[in-house]
This record gives sequence, structure tokens and C-alpha cells, in this order.
Amino acid sequence: MSIEASYIVGAVLVGLGATLVMDLWALFLRRVFSVSSLNYCLVGRWLCYMPDGIFKHTSIASAPQKRSECIVGWVAHYAIGAAFALALVLLMSGSWLQRPTLLPALLFGICTVAVPFLIMQPSLGLGVAASKTPNPVQARLRSLMTHTVFGVGLYICAVVLSQVLRAHA
Repeated sequence: MSIEASYIVGAVLVGLGATLVMDLWALFLRRVFSVSSLNYCLVGRWLCYMPDGIFKHTSIASAPQKRSECIVGWVAHYAIGAAFALALVLLMSGSWLQRPTLLPALLFGICTVAVPFLIMQPSLGLGVAASKTPNPVQARLRSLMTHTVFGVGLYICAVVLSQVLRAHA
């Protein structure tokens, strides 16, 4: 395996792990504080409408269900996490995977909140940065917190990966 290919594999693993950290955070919030998180089945529904040429909804929750929307949504969720991690590694260089630092991962995770604010939420009928939700400030803070946790997860998973690779070198 070439160096570049190993960085790609490493970035994908880090992204999958960071997405899992984010999901564990959401599970913690739900169990301890009864805080709900994004329903990835609705993301899947949005994606399943795209082949029909429908990219924006007044309310994705009101749109008729699509076959396999939950599977599509969860797969997309983890694929997006992997793609984000790959983007971070491309921006930082593959050597970041060997010697990860917190600040780039944290800042990158925070910056990824632009995707739901500017693409997903408007497309799902929630408005730019959740402006059409009952409590936009709360929704924005939840998104920001979730993407910050994703950034921390990128760092933690990169540290774990670098330790594992060193142990087997």
C-alpha cells in the first residue's frame, strides 16, 4: 500500500470513529437529558428524493416515506463523516495522522457545521441555520455542539490510530 493510500484508509477510519463518537454523544444527551438529535431516516428520505429531482422540501417530515430511507440516512451519515475526515487530512497533510493535534481537528469539526446550516437544514425545510424551527438559537447551539464533539472525535480517533500504527510498526 502506498503512503497516500494508507492516509486515505486512515482518514476514513478516523472519520468513521469520529462519527461514532458524535453518535455516542447524542445517545448520552438523549438518555441523560432527554435531548433529541437529528433523525437520520429523514436525511435518508431527503437523499432518496434526489433521484426524482426533488432537492428541497417545505417539510421533510411531512414528505411521504421512501423505501430504505433509514439505511440510506445512516450510511450517508457515516460516509459524510469519513469524507470530512479525508478533507481534514488533505488540508493538513497525511502526516497529521501520524502526529495528530487537537486544534486543527477541533476547528475543522466546528467549521463542518456550515454544511447543515447552509445545505441540509434549508433543504429539509428548516431554514438557513434552523431559522424556521421553533427555537432556532437552541437548534444552532445543538448543531454547533455536535460538530464540536465531532472535531474532538477526529482528534481522539487519530490519536488512537497513530498509537495502534506505532505499536505495529
